[in-house]
Amino acid sequence: MVSGGAFQDVIAMLVSTALGTAVGWERQIGRKPAGLRTHTLVCMGSTLFVLLTVHASRDFGGGNVDPTRIIHGVVTGVGFLGAGSIMRQEGFVHGLTTAASVWMVAAIGVAVGVHAWSLAVTGTVLALVVLEGYRLVERWLSPAGEGHER
Repeated sequence: MVSGGAFQDVIAMLVSTALGTAVGWERQIGRKPAGLRTHTLVCMGSTLFVLLTVHASRDFGGGNVDPTRIIHGVVTGVGFLGAGSIMRQEGFVHGLTTAASVWMVAAIGVAVGVHAWSLAVTGTVLALVVLEGYRLVERWLSPAGEGHER
């Protein structure tokens, strides 16, 4: 039998998987360097790290563990992961949006991990609005023939 806390953890991981998949799907259909699996795994991993903090504090740390240190580690670590997707080529920089979207799904995962469900869903919806909706704005703002972020 699954306890109430364990059930909440399972729900959090499933929600994290769904939200990371939503953003990853958008990146995948655009054939971006980091797509469906990357975004989903980053979101799930972020959630898992935050959930583990609760268990580690309870089982090993008592009152001496600062749970925000794990969140800090996620933010920093995912920043390095995203940096790996940025490339400079012939005076143009590519991959910034991919790096930002990977960082965003980490934040969504952390929000799920602390059970800030509405914040996680809102972040996902807004990320999708920016990734898809702003593409139209970029095209409208860019003079004909001029390159824009891909």
